[in-house]
Amino acid sequence: MSTTPRVEKLLIEAMAKHLPPSGAALRLVDVFGRAAAVLNTLRPDIEVIYSPKKESGWRIPPESADAVAAFDAQPTADLLKSAFRALRPGGRLIIMNANLDPSEAYVKTLEGEDFTRILVEVGAECPLPVGALIRGEKPHTEAHTVARIKQVAAQDVPQPRPSRYVQLLVHQTPHKPAWRMTSEDKIKWQAVAVEGDGETVLLTFSSLPKAVEFMQFAVMEGYITNVNKIAKFKWDIVKDWPFPTILNPSDEIFATQAVIMVDVNHVTAEAPDE
Repeated sequence: MSTTPRVEKLLIEAMAKHLPPSGAALRLVDVFGRAAAVLNTLRPDIEVIYSPKKESGWRIPPESADAVAAFDAQPTADLLKSAFRALRPGGRLIIMNANLDPSEAYVKTLEGEDFTRILVEVGAECPLPVGALIRGEKPHTEAHTVARIKQVAAQDVPQPRPSRYVQLLVHQTPHKPAWRMTSEDKIKWQAVAVEGDGETVLLTFSSLPKAVEFMQFAVMEGYITNVNKIAKFKWDIVKDWPFPTILNPSDEIFATQAVIMVDVNHVTAEAPDE
């Protein structure tokens, strides 16, 4: 079945929600070069590191990609093996094909190539169901969860300023999942900052792993106790707020400055990383 440009765009946009958390840039392999242009409109932090024209023989270092996007592709053995080699632990293969239907057989196919966290579902509603999305994740090693987060966080190199997005540690009230919210709930967000030397400084992080790594230490040591959300904002929005920021602070900051919570507008946040 041929697809219209509108349907093709909707299918590729549906792939975006399955992109994994990453460092400051999401390193993407765009198989056949079909997906990145649309994905980049939703995730400007994407860095295309390779666009192979075939499903095998990729000239790319092992474990160098956060995600492999394959639009209009089949889950062939060659593609699965190439993607598995290219992905870092925790990286994801995302296949979208308008001519396939969701099937349990694809789950078994990906399991046979050692993928985990497999998902097979309808590609998109256009408005009728169209195609199949097939997702699999390269499993982590047996490293402890904290160690795995540190491995991903370490991919970020020091930066003179934040990338397109920053992550904030947030306390949300009411503390409910989105599906339990009602029109009567008044959502309030407060972000973690520190106060010292006569100013309030907002703590920001270049990636979700960086934020989680810092938060785990701060919670375990008792410096922060009420964070229930990590929120993603465009840097262009945050830089215009009325207080300075610090990017990827050291945990030593708590030795000299006290934690304070500052109000932030939840409406200006981006969709969270999955």
